[in-house]
Amino acid sequence: MSTITELATERVRQLTPYLSARRIGGKGHNFLNANEAPKSATFLMKSITLNRYPECQPPEVIEAYADYSGVAEENILVSRGSDESIGLLVRTFCEPGKDAILISTPTYGMYSISADTAGVKTVDVPPADDFQPDVEAIRNTVENGSDNIKVIFICSPNNPTGNVVDDEKLTQILEFTKGRCLVVVDEAYIEFCPEATKVKFMKDYDHLVITRTLSKAFALAGIRCGFTLANPEVIKLMLKVIDPYPIADPVAQIAVQALSTHGIAIMKERVAELKERRNRFVEEVKKLDFVQEVFYENANYILIRFKDGEALFKACADKGIILRDFHTKTRLQNCVRITIGSEEEMNEVLSVFHSIKQ
Repeated sequence: MSTITELATERVRQLTPYLSARRIGGKGHNFLNANEAPKSATFLMKSITLNRYPECQPPEVIEAYADYSGVAEENILVSRGSDESIGLLVRTFCEPGKDAILISTPTYGMYSISADTAGVKTVDVPPADDFQPDVEAIRNTVENGSDNIKVIFICSPNNPTGNVVDDEKLTQILEFTKGRCLVVVDEAYIEFCPEATKVKFMKDYDHLVITRTLSKAFALAGIRCGFTLANPEVIKLMLKVIDPYPIADPVAQIAVQALSTHGIAIMKERVAELKERRNRFVEEVKKLDFVQEVFYENANYILIRFKDGEALFKACADKGIILRDFHTKTRLQNCVRITIGSEEEMNEVLSVFHSIKQ
């Protein structure tokens, strides 16, 4: 071990970084592994204010997102993507070495990574067979108290399975967690099924937190802009922890344009196009005899179980098509996640699939 490494904390030395699509990499030309939109819109930027530090919470961004989401401005925090929101919630509400978060894998990997980085324990309560939360198991874990659960993360639509949390199951969890912990619903992909949003429950449950992003449906993964929707008290506490200047001025300018009436119209057109393309793609892959299961269709990706997922993933990679392999994840043997890209990109995937013998 080098001298520099010895200077790091023991916790950091033991960490495994989140393997994002960019970190995993891969040589290819058709990248369908990060749930990105196939293209972005065009935006204009002014440079006359770049000599000044930006607002911690740019009021024009907060106002625009309040208008879009139907949530009051005092219930909104803007951050560097919803990933930062996840980390802030862990650091704000969990004591290192004492408290824990609760997740149900398979789900988004950043929940546990954020907890590990903060020295907070992760408790994994497996979901039911349909990937809905196991309400009774979660209740027993929370009420047992031995792990001191402070934050429950529920991804809806869930990444990578795509299922949406049932309203009744969520309200059951919200009832027995009152005064005990936060319940965070991650709605990164909610624009693809807006009818499933849980914002309607915020007025009755002050410990419900919702995270959102402009990365997916708004096609702005590159600017890193996300939102927390929560009780004003939660927002005030998070503002004690967030860095002084989280949102760069160019990011704020682009976010406001994206959240304008015109920007939202473009987003909705994009979503409609991607959903139609996703549905056509699913129809085609279901005809293939080596496809065993197609998971829930609620986002801009689809998770598929193949007879031999690793071989399928490699066959595509050999052709320069980079997908996301989930074969090592709990309950996802032989599963591959495919982002819905452009018409040309999806046709290329289907072409490779049709050439495969399994």
